[in-house]
Amino acid sequence: MQDLAYHGLADAYRGDKLTVTLLDRINLERLKTYYNGQIERPEVEVIFPDPRKVTKKQRALYYALLGNIYDWSGETVEFLDEWFKAQYTVQTLGDVISLRNGTTSTVSDATKLIEIVIDFMFDWQVPFRRGYELLPKDEGWFLYSCCKHRACCICGKHADIHHLDVIGMGMDRTKVDHTKRHVLPLCRKHHGEIEQHGNEVFGQKYKIPTTGIKLDVETLRKIGVKGNYGQQA
Repeated sequence: MQDLAYHGLADAYRGDKLTVTLLDRINLERLKTYYNGQIERPEVEVIFPDPRKVTKKQRALYYALLGNIYDWSGETVEFLDEWFKAQYTVQTLGDVISLRNGTTSTVSDATKLIEIVIDFMFDWQVPFRRGYELLPKDEGWFLYSCCKHRACCICGKHADIHHLDVIGMGMDRTKVDHTKRHVLPLCRKHHGEIEQHGNEVFGQKYKIPTTGIKLDVETLRKIGVKGNYGQQA
């Protein structure tokens, strides 16, 4: 079932309280079907879109990634550009994006488009021959995608899930709740390097934050990380 999404304007902020005026009326009947009629305190997700216009770095990354797919598939960059922008329109329910100079498309719009391309490359195991050094490694969605597809966030090779929160020596990892631990997807080479030099030096060398991310139970199970997750879904 597709999430209900509404746009609005934030009116007031106070600590963890946020007041929002929606630009459309909520479809209460549809919302009730999501929560079996119990809509007193439904869970919501708040996203603040980046209003800045598409950047040169995003444009360079996008076309570098299309170059990777051209090398792999033989399809022209022009065809790939049209195809991925069409996928963007489908996934955003009708929005159109442009990366040209003077575009009204925003940083958030371009990020969505690049996510679609990167997900395609991970799904079809397209080699990152060019453009990998341009990937926004400080973005949570990129680290999540690398974890989901077991790809090293530094070089793109097959990765293990490295725990930044040290698990005690001799402790049975299958009895650990991995949802509470921060991880990075790293290949054997880069896993050994971070173990040898430490998180801070490693992060400075590769220009990547070593805070890592936390994964949900479903993702952990899909990628084969066994643990003690209790009754979590």
